[in-house]
Amino acid sequence: MTRDGGAAGVRQGNPATLVVLFGIYLSLLAWIVLWKLDVPWVGGVQRVIKVVPFAATSGNGASAPFEVAMNLVLFIPFGVYLGLLAPRWSWWRAGGTVAGASFALEVTQYVLAVGSTDVTDVLVNAAGGLIGFGLLTLARRRWRVTTSTMTRICSAGTVVVVIASAIFVAAPLNMRPPDGGRLQRSATVSLGLEA
Repeated sequence: MTRDGGAAGVRQGNPATLVVLFGIYLSLLAWIVLWKLDVPWVGGVQRVIKVVPFAATSGNGASAPFEVAMNLVLFIPFGVYLGLLAPRWSWWRAGGTVAGASFALEVTQYVLAVGSTDVTDVLVNAAGGLIGFGLLTLARRRWRVTTSTMTRICSAGTVVVVIASAIFVAAPLNMRPPDGGRLQRSATVSLGLEA
């Protein structure tokens, strides 16, 4: 058995490299989730808590399919990194970790008033993490992909995303809080019980 999860032919990659890559991924993930690739700011958005997943409420529409799909895709690398850094974790532990991190991001959105807090996001993000964890497990078992190979793939993906983010930031876009920076101090909880 190897330190990489016990599968034959699977070599241990450089854990320090993986930790750095995971840190870069988490930083980009927080920037995307909290500020939607905008300049970080605090306040300016009505505080909304949507506790019924996927349903439309009186103040909020149903979850947009594109946003749900993007959340799923954004959290797939989370599961891959967990599988690389903690290869002996069970699927439920990985899913719980992703759900906990997603919940923390949702709470941060509420506290900073930078977006709506939605249970749908926590569920979909956890599903994305589980997909990533499962894809890594499949790649290891079916194609004997090593941690070293996955580290190289993650490195290449990180470089591409960092370059794309830098291009996005450098582009002449409107970089300011919603509504011209005016603060809206209010809070809403949507239970989805409306007819």
